[in-house]
Amino acid sequence: MSETLSGAHTRWNIRYHLVWIVKYRKDLLFWPGVSECFCEVVRGIGERYGWVIDTMATDGNHVHVFMGAPPWYSPAEVVKVIKSLTAREIFRRFPQVKRELWGGEFWGDGYDVRTVGSEVTTAVIREYIKKQGQETQHKSYEQLRLF
Repeated sequence: MSETLSGAHTRWNIRYHLVWIVKYRKDLLFWPGVSECFCEVVRGIGERYGWVIDTMATDGNHVHVFMGAPPWYSPAEVVKVIKSLTAREIFRRFPQVKRELWGGEFWGDGYDVRTVGSEVTTAVIREYIKKQGQETQHKSYEQLRLF
């Protein structure tokens, strides 16, 4: 996804690493089929809006999306579209999820957005996102004795 894209009068290479949480940090993305539904809907949104969805991952109570969008879409607009359409589809396909949340909202307020540039490379972001949801290995350290 590092290639420069172009429109009629514009050339761009804008990449975002987006992260946001499930409302109340509930682990609803671990429910069977919910994570797959999210990824499927996001890919469809990308095709519809002309966004490049590079890598996605869910980790129980939050999501990571690494993507590119033309400059006429602000990060806030991108997140708003993805959150609203994915929530609607998850509630439609999994009505039992709605019972876990009150207020009719699937996603928590807010999000984190980072642009990808010289300090953090595309490969680093991809690797980080792919590791989401995996068990971390905790090393066992013996207590050191002073004497």
